[in-house]
Amino acid sequence: MRTFESLSEREILALAIALEEEDAKIYGDFEDGLKESFPASGEMFAKMRQEEDGHRHRLVELYRQKFGEHIPHVRRDDVKGFLKRRPLWLVRPLGLETVRQQAGLMELETRRFYERSAAKTTDASIRQLLGDLANEERGHQTLAETLQTEHLTPQARAEEDETKRRLYVLQVIQPGLAGLMDGSVSTLAPLFAAAFATKSSHDAFLVGLAASIGAGISMGFAEALSDDGSLTGRGRPLMRGFVCGLMTALGGLGHTFPYLLSNFRIATGVAFGVVIAELLTISWIRHRYMDTPWFSATVQVVIGGTLVFLAGLLIGTS
Repeated sequence: MRTFESLSEREILALAIALEEEDAKIYGDFEDGLKESFPASGEMFAKMRQEEDGHRHRLVELYRQKFGEHIPHVRRDDVKGFLKRRPLWLVRPLGLETVRQQAGLMELETRRFYERSAAKTTDASIRQLLGDLANEERGHQTLAETLQTEHLTPQARAEEDETKRRLYVLQVIQPGLAGLMDGSVSTLAPLFAAAFATKSSHDAFLVGLAASIGAGISMGFAEALSDDGSLTGRGRPLMRGFVCGLMTALGGLGHTFPYLLSNFRIATGVAFGVVIAELLTISWIRHRYMDTPWFSATVQVVIGGTLVFLAGLLIGTS
């Protein structure tokens, strides 16, 4: 890699052109990634892409005047000091706040590059253009705020906030809730069957631990392999699988850990209390995020949990 200090004026201009081309493409990717779910923000980044294209045209025109038609392929990755950017196609779907923060970092980095380049060059016309571009990059924050005011009206922002909430529910809450329900309910029967059959806290703990971890692995893989999220909008499968698997394991471990207590009766009482807390938590999540009436959510979850618990009790005492 080259150091910035070793670059010639020709290479600095070539790098500036490459930077503007890359920034314009990234803003275009932002626009494309946001236009479906967040159209107002997508339009904002379309305007910023046009600004970067204008910078590139001015740089190319000056380069032609100074050095001719051929522009060497100098990339930011070839010069020390630039931040590494993760390819956008690896991070779909795009998060709205993450995109805005990334845009701010891009403008800051480009502005500092122009400031250092202007101070390094000795050619008056190159120095003037780089200085002007540094000032314009500094003003891009104001431009972004202006575009945000123009395109992100209160109604548009409210619509985007609602879209963010729906995506959060679809990509995080739903797989997490499915895992929590499965882990909390499905492990009740084997745990309490083992507890009442053996009357041993240690044996009940081992059964509950195995059931919880096994259920977490199974549910995690099932969720991750269910679909890739490209058509359903459910987000990245690995993240969904991780959330679902983790919550499944936690749902089972919650009423398994009380059996670390050596006294079987006390451990069973604590476990029973934890089960009630888990079922109420599931009911609250369904009410809060799924718009399920509180009474309906509670009755459904409690009935299901009670039936599974009774199945384990009957099997364990038979």
